[in-house]
Amino acid sequence: MNQESRMDPGLPHPVWLLGWASLFTDAATEMIYPLLPVYLSRVLGAGAMSLGVIEGVAEGVNSLFKILSGRLSDRWSRRKPIVIAGYAISSAARPFIALTMSWVQVLAIRVLDRTGKGIRGAPRDAMLAEFATSGVRGRVFGFHRAMDHTGAVIGPLIATAFLFVMPGQYRLLFACTAIPGALAVWMLFRVPEEARSRQVGTEKVSDGPRPSRQLTTSKLPGRFYGLLGILLLFSLANSADAFLLLRLSEAIGEDAYIPLLWSLLHIVKASLSMYGGALSDRVGRKAVIVAGWSVYSLVYLGFAFSTSATALVAWFLIYGVYFGLAEGSEKALVADLSPSAQRGTAFGFYNAALGVGTLLASVLFGVLYERFGPATAFGTGAGLAVAATLLLLTLPVRAVPGADGH
Repeated sequence: MNQESRMDPGLPHPVWLLGWASLFTDAATEMIYPLLPVYLSRVLGAGAMSLGVIEGVAEGVNSLFKILSGRLSDRWSRRKPIVIAGYAISSAARPFIALTMSWVQVLAIRVLDRTGKGIRGAPRDAMLAEFATSGVRGRVFGFHRAMDHTGAVIGPLIATAFLFVMPGQYRLLFACTAIPGALAVWMLFRVPEEARSRQVGTEKVSDGPRPSRQLTTSKLPGRFYGLLGILLLFSLANSADAFLLLRLSEAIGEDAYIPLLWSLLHIVKASLSMYGGALSDRVGRKAVIVAGWSVYSLVYLGFAFSTSATALVAWFLIYGVYFGLAEGSEKALVADLSPSAQRGTAFGFYNAALGVGTLLASVLFGVLYERFGPATAFGTGAGLAVAATLLLLTLPVRAVPGADGH
């Protein structure tokens, strides 16, 4: 029995390695992210609008590089070097937040961090898609998201323990993120480049030649672009999670508990992600995504009208259900609607749509939050999410020929 089958007979060894890389990266990221609103406001003296600018611009840069790296990986027919470069850039940049003295410096480092994410995102998702046929694709993406969220559980727990022992030492904590970042890059060097042509869900596992550049002339179908437009609308409702954390910190008033709550949220995400992806394999992608987006709308309404810390914490944990249902299912649907030879490009457009929407949503949300209050900001997000959900119900989502690579 080989190493791959010992781990899980349905998941190839490279899928596990990519999962571990994401786990370590998310652990490093989430040692910082839930504390960023507090760090900006209480240490650097920045307001909600600067938080919106930081997250919006960072995600916009992230989106641009996702398009470029996805297309480049299709043309090169090589994903791994691009993926490693993306993870390495983020891992090297992230610890420098420890040295920042203004929110503009935080912006510069967040942009560099998100540049790395943009470079790696689409090629990595394309690699994952090529390990699975449509019948198990949701499970593969669900597994990967579960590993992401497991890392996001570990990171805030480390941050919480650290701040209980060393209260207020944000800078030293941020510097320590270099360790899990280095581990993530090391895991990626163990991923074989040729493994991207393998597939699970079929009897045959092939290590044949990579697709030639001539194959990349396949076109993405019209319904893919329809999905892209709906995702863009939904992403306009989906502002940076930093605003949820800001709202929680205002209600709770204790910094050390924010990373702990962020960790609990990711426990919910990790517990449901693989289930949500596998559920979309059985009952259909659209039904599961609609359910997830509906939960999202309810959570934002809850944040709009709830005032007690207990209610906000409850809504925050329910928020994890949305991720468990929607994240893996959305990526599986993108793979279903894209020919294998154009999959890097398709995931580039998908991630870019989310990023552009997040850029606009975060800036708008910051303005609404600061000038009109959280009820107006969260209520607007809920309304846009409902509109996107209704549009998704009208979209045909049958898989295109060639989506399984043959």
